[in-house]
Amino acid sequence: MSAAPPSRPTRSPTELAQAQLDAYNRKDLEAFCACYSEDVKVWHPPEPEPRLSGMRAFRARYAAGPFAQPAVRAEVSQRLVLPEMVVDHEVVHGRADGPSELAVVYRCREGLIAEVFFFTRPA
Repeated sequence: MSAAPPSRPTRSPTELAQAQLDAYNRKDLEAFCACYSEDVKVWHPPEPEPRLSGMRAFRARYAAGPFAQPAVRAEVSQRLVLPEMVVDHEVVHGRADGPSELAVVYRCREGLIAEVFFFTRPA
């Protein structure tokens, strides 16, 4: 008889959204990626396909992007919690001349963030 694989503690969508935000601001890539599923997809509507798909692409993008920029940090000005989903109004600092605002939807599945949708102001 084989032993069952160890189970990881299940975090709520709210806990996941906050944990990934905290890790993002600390530039802790391992803790950040631990909040996401191996098959994570990142969407930027209205683009019809995900911009990132899978943990390898996700990790590489964040390692070379925000995690390589020490001044970049995000804060949540409002949070809406739904079953299996969190919607954050975020203010991001350190990328441009001033702060930028966006809405981010985190869709969770089986205790991890499975999909992320970024909504920004049209150019």
